[in-house]
Amino acid sequence: MAYRDHTRTVQIGNKVIGGGNPIMIQSMTNTRTEDVEGTVAQILRLEKAGCDIVRCTCPTLEAAQAIGRIRQQIHIPLVADIHFDYKMAIAAIENGADKIRINPGNIGSKDKIAEVVSAARERNIPIRVGVNSGSLEKDLLEKYGGVTAEGLVESALDKVHIVEECGYDNMVISIKSSNVMLCVKAHELLAQKTDYPLHVGITEAGTVYGGNIKSSVGLGIILNEGIGDTIRVSLSGDPVEEIKTAKLILKTLGLRKGGIEVVACPTCGRTRIDLIGLASQVETMVQEYPLDIKVAVMGCAVNGPGEAREADIGIAGGDGEGLLIKHGEIIRKIPEDQLLAVLKDELDHWK
Repeated sequence: MAYRDHTRTVQIGNKVIGGGNPIMIQSMTNTRTEDVEGTVAQILRLEKAGCDIVRCTCPTLEAAQAIGRIRQQIHIPLVADIHFDYKMAIAAIENGADKIRINPGNIGSKDKIAEVVSAARERNIPIRVGVNSGSLEKDLLEKYGGVTAEGLVESALDKVHIVEECGYDNMVISIKSSNVMLCVKAHELLAQKTDYPLHVGITEAGTVYGGNIKSSVGLGIILNEGIGDTIRVSLSGDPVEEIKTAKLILKTLGLRKGGIEVVACPTCGRTRIDLIGLASQVETMVQEYPLDIKVAVMGCAVNGPGEAREADIGIAGGDGEGLLIKHGEIIRKIPEDQLLAVLKDELDHWK
């Protein structure tokens, strides 16, 4: 059973999640939210890469007030991320946030939480209730003897009940841990206990290298079990890299169609071009194309055509020149320095 087919539907700006709707990809800006121009520029890059929903931190009143000006210049839903100060949550809501992310455990007393909920209810915007292993309450740490999946789930549901007691149920839940298998188990438990949409991610996953591996393993398992309505790949780096990885995870699992898949050979002693650099350039270039095809980047003109047979189109490097390949057949030879340009021209006119 795919749990995601049976979660509640939640409207976030112009997007709908849950209830079997397509899994949305989220990211978070790493600019200062107060820097409206810089934040907007980064979000527009994220949009171009395929980001569906974006989150901005609001640690100050100036940041919360910037939400409105940022939102006017972007095209995807904007989520305000709040910690500790309930006034920032209210200010972000009043300035047009499409959704807010809070941890009711660190936002203050129930009266303060009730004020935030009241503001969200007035504008009918969803609240993402988020907890992670680093914020687990002392009593739960003592109850379970440390950070456990059971403790994370209990903490999250406690926070959900606080919001429900305020008379509101327009919510999304997220529970995260940097421990991949603990995170997997927590999601398995939570999916059986609630029908709220779940935002899935491995928190503090790490660098582009380590974070990609941990996120791919964790999200791959969770998503393949039918759990998760939105996802984020958390990386210490350019957030555009998060989108590229998230799209490939979904495509690999058969959960999203469209978008070009790039395959490349692992290189060997026959390689006479900068295959690694070329493949990276191709991978970046194809992000803007909605085509549902496979592109191969091969480093050897000897085996390139054969290795690229399963791809729709490919390029294979030689010594000073390369080959353009379509469906395993050599189309023509190309000077090495024109390989990328020729591939782009082929994609621009793809039918």
